[in-house]
Amino acid sequence: MASSNPAFGRGYARAINTSQQGAWGETAPTQYDPYNAPSPYARSTVRYMTMDDVVTKTGVSFLVTVLAAAATWGLLPQNVALGLALPAALVGLVLGLVIAFKAIASPAATLGYAAVQGVFLGAISEVFNQYFPGVVVQAVIGTFGVFAGMLVVYKTGAIRVTPKFTRWLLGAMIGAIVLMAVNLIASLFGLNLHLRDGSNFAILFSIVVIRIAALSLLLDFDMADEAIRRGAPARFAWYVAFGLLVTVIWLYLEILRLLSYLRQ
Repeated sequence: MASSNPAFGRGYARAINTSQQGAWGETAPTQYDPYNAPSPYARSTVRYMTMDDVVTKTGVSFLVTVLAAAATWGLLPQNVALGLALPAALVGLVLGLVIAFKAIASPAATLGYAAVQGVFLGAISEVFNQYFPGVVVQAVIGTFGVFAGMLVVYKTGAIRVTPKFTRWLLGAMIGAIVLMAVNLIASLFGLNLHLRDGSNFAILFSIVVIRIAALSLLLDFDMADEAIRRGAPARFAWYVAFGLLVTVIWLYLEILRLLSYLRQ
């Protein structure tokens, strides 16, 4: 089942293939030889991913992001932090695309992405909090509240992840991204499409985007469960953590933007 999160694409299939080949080595033998077959009593050298692995790696990734954001906000002058915001955003974008499309499942890649994004979030959050005091705390609480709520929704089966649901959500996500891109291009030519100006239409659009991001968490949870069921290697947990981090950062930024509109 495909996910709207780009982290759960080729990497998922690659992890499954790796786990299936693990019992024989790099490649499976072309012809079965009973004398060379692995002993049924031998301990497997492959350690499969568990939910504990996912929780631990995701928690560590979130912690690195929060610490990097706090250090950027608390230790650097605001002008320096703002100067690092754009480079950090660009590095994070490139690194995220490389991790997603090359299917890199490693602690260095995931934690590096978390640290870079933390620098960006720290600088942006400081600016928002300067204009709207207390908005960052509200956005953080709202983000983790939505995360916890969607986890409950997924575990209770209130919303089931089906192929039809996945296709609908992927279409909605593509539509939202296209609209944001068009709005950005239009703003460069002095046109205002009222998607990001704090108007009532902008508030409605932000709510829709937050809903799409929240529902994307359901697909991410489902893909993590599927990887565990199919016996993905333990290392794949870092890839799962990266995917969840991408969605949570997107969700936080949209909630922060919505709260700033409401403050206005």
